[in-house]
Amino acid sequence: MSAQPDSLSWRHALLALAVTAVWGSNFVVIHAALEHLPPLLFAALRFAFSLLPAALFLKRPAVPWRNLAAYGLLVGAGQFGLLYIAMNGHITPGLASLVVQTQVFFTIGLATMISGERVRPFQVLALIVTLAGVGIILHHTDKTTTALGLGLVLVAAAAWAGSNIVVRATPNADMLAYVVWASLFAVPPLLAFSLAFEGWPQIRAGLASADAATWGAVLWQAIGNTLFGYAMWGWLLSRYPVAAVAPMALMVPVFGMGSSALVLGEPLQSWKLQAAGLVMTGLAINLLWPRLRARLAAVTSLPLPPSAR
Repeated sequence: MSAQPDSLSWRHALLALAVTAVWGSNFVVIHAALEHLPPLLFAALRFAFSLLPAALFLKRPAVPWRNLAAYGLLVGAGQFGLLYIAMNGHITPGLASLVVQTQVFFTIGLATMISGERVRPFQVLALIVTLAGVGIILHHTDKTTTALGLGLVLVAAAAWAGSNIVVRATPNADMLAYVVWASLFAVPPLLAFSLAFEGWPQIRAGLASADAATWGAVLWQAIGNTLFGYAMWGWLLSRYPVAAVAPMALMVPVFGMGSSALVLGEPLQSWKLQAAGLVMTGLAINLLWPRLRARLAAVTSLPLPPSAR
């Protein structure tokens, strides 16, 4: 088996950029759908379309049912259920795309508690910088971004982190089939919660008012965001080291905040840019520091040329 290349080819870099553009701009698509559909119903529809008809063509991955169930519950009812509730008037799409990236630090914390992985100094520094950015957002909460919305997105990020830990137990699974079949366990609780908290009258009104753009947004969640995004990202991870692919995820909040500003007119005040800079700096430290340190170590260990001895 040939060794993996150290960096993305330009074609594959463009593919990774396309995936992050889809994931980032998806927050504007979510906003459009929430204008008609109640959030929990919207989440249930998203995973229903992720499951069918794809499950008819993709074989169930060879992983335990309990693993699929845990992932489906965490991603469905946890991550996206709470994210959609938050975005239903409690936080702007641009800030939601930024804050949810804190899942990186929740993942590190869970890995530390569960498997005893050691927290490194650069990760502590990255967390402090990121928390400073979140603190700026909390300080500037208003009618468009509330403390409740910020809290819900942080809990959604923690649920996303939990799903990352679950999926790490099945490193060889086909991620596209895995996500499709895990959706089987996301739909029932989301429908139950929708009936319990949103009620049939609101569900019926939402379905009646949904137009072609709304249904297009629902389908985009399943096809563009889930099937294309996960399939292509998994394909890249299978061909390149994680260190070569993962830093591209830093572009998600860039596309998220940029598309929200361009399409929805979300203002980008100086405090919002400062918060984004701090959060993304924290994420960059966490993602890029190990790679930078490895390169520096490789350079310093090179033998000196004869003229320098």
